[in-house]
Amino acid sequence: MKAGCSIVEKPEGGGGYQFPDWAYKTESSPGSRQIQLWHFILELLQKEEFRHVIAWQQGEYGEFVIKDPDEVARLWGRRKCKPQMNYDKLSRALRYYYNKRILHKTKGKRFTYKFNFNKLVMPNYPFINIRSSARRQA
Repeated sequence: MKAGCSIVEKPEGGGGYQFPDWAYKTESSPGSRQIQLWHFILELLQKEEFRHVIAWQQGEYGEFVIKDPDEVARLWGRRKCKPQMNYDKLSRALRYYYNKRILHKTKGKRFTYKFNFNKLVMPNYPFINIRSSARRQA
C-alpha cells in the first residue's frame, strides 16, 4: 500500500451502520472492490469530525451540502491514493451518479446534492436508517 493512503476500516461491533463485506478493502485482498465515492460521502456524513466539511441539509431527507469542496476532494484523494484530486475531478465523478439515479444536484443550491435512498440504500441495505441520522444532525 502507498504511504499516506488509507483503507476502509470495517467497524467492529454494532456502532453506527455497516456496509456489506464487499464494501471494505483490506490490505491483504488485492483485487477486492474498492470504496465507491457515494460510500465515502456517506461515511463522512456519519462522522461528527467532518461536519465542518460536509453535512446533512437541515429539513431535507437525503440532501447534503459540501461546505468545503476542496477539503472533501483532498480527503477523497487521500483515500484513493490520488494526491492530484481536486473538486473538479470529484464533481465529475458525482455527475456519473446522476444517470444511475444514485444522487442528483439540488437546483439553485451550490455544492448541494441529494441521495436517492430508494435506489441506493433501501434495496441493498434495509437495516440503515438514514432518516433518523439526518434528523439528529439537524
